[in-house]
Amino acid sequence: MTARTRLTAGRIAALACPPGKSQAFLWDTDAPALLVRASPGGRKTYAFESRLHGATVRITIGDVAAWTLDAARQRANALRQQTDAGIDPREVVRQQAAERQAAQAAAIAEAATVAAAWADYLTERQPHWGERHYADHVTLARAGGKRANRGTQGRGKTLAGPLHYFMALPLRELTPERVETWAAKEAKARPTQARLALRILRAFLNWCAADARYSPAMDGRNATSSKKVREALGKPKAKADALLREQLAPWFEAVRNLPPTAAAYLQGLLLTGTRPTELRELQWEDLNWQWKGLTVRDKVEGERVIPLTPYLAHLLAGLPRRGPYVFAGIKEGQPMSRPHRYLVQACAVAGIEGLTLHGLRRSFGTLSEWLEIPAGVVAQIQGHKPSATAEKHYRVRPLDLLRLHHERIEAWILEQAGVQFSSASEPGKLRVVAGQ
Repeated sequence: MTARTRLTAGRIAALACPPGKSQAFLWDTDAPALLVRASPGGRKTYAFESRLHGATVRITIGDVAAWTLDAARQRANALRQQTDAGIDPREVVRQQAAERQAAQAAAIAEAATVAAAWADYLTERQPHWGERHYADHVTLARAGGKRANRGTQGRGKTLAGPLHYFMALPLRELTPERVETWAAKEAKARPTQARLALRILRAFLNWCAADARYSPAMDGRNATSSKKVREALGKPKAKADALLREQLAPWFEAVRNLPPTAAAYLQGLLLTGTRPTELRELQWEDLNWQWKGLTVRDKVEGERVIPLTPYLAHLLAGLPRRGPYVFAGIKEGQPMSRPHRYLVQACAVAGIEGLTLHGLRRSFGTLSEWLEIPAGVVAQIQGHKPSATAEKHYRVRPLDLLRLHHERIEAWILEQAGVQFSSASEPGKLRVVAGQ
């Protein structure tokens, strides 16, 4: 049986841990669950000890220098009331700590701005995105106001991205009503960009709802789910601009009369089906002449390797090397700018209306259907996955197998355009067969 004594300041001061022992105790008579523990180093602490469900429960109350004896007795008695009621004081402490932590998190989330959460979102997700996809997020949220010569709608300064509207708001104030107001405004100025911004904003808010730092501010809602928002921005109109087979000959003839870099770029878009930005930002280090491969920086997957077909290789080999970019611009170290103006010029000569740079990418897909190329091959070259109905079992094909099909596509397009090409030709020089 445990010996007890009425604790006093003197008895506590006299308590010492005997040599060779790990600890020494004094139990109180006034508060039977209270004890003083002395360690070999001389430290003394108040502790609570009782039994609960047949097991011993011991909880440290605090250092004797920080607690008065009366306060320690009151604390021990309060803990004793809990164990007598079948409550584990340790669970109570843990619950209280969790509640405090939750309250602190809620306070942080309450004060968090969209910009702060956005910065964390980009930092966490960037390793999982391609360069272009990350760049879209940066561009859509940028403040604007910087000096620029284009893309400013005549203002001379860069425009704020669509999502910049939300950045200064507390996250909790990003409500469906605010998104509806934003959508109504953006629909009038830049609906296509706004629809992309909405998709990105929706993904961001889903991430916030799943993140412990920001979920308290979300209230289980996503402000982009409003029907009014979708109606305001509308659905994108299906674009159908693409070169017809009969238009290939006049288009190639017009394009070949452009400056060499522009001519190679536009032909490259048609013959690879890449996204305009992907090809424009192609660098010399991305070309593998030995294995006839071309590494494309994909905005979705990060990068992909497609065949460097004979005619395209011929065009690229004839270009001057002025910096890292294959399609170099006037400004040193930068790719060519505003390539669409060359397409407009060529289409005007050829009598073709409404063709865009992305329409050349679309043309690659439509023209490939003349040869009944497997949908998965075309999709892999272009950098997107086919639908289940297009190809039941999507598989990544090796470069040599892609080349087999890709060279067929290139040869057929050149044949329809009346362009006779020999891989032995001098780079940049080719022959056009009259009457074809």
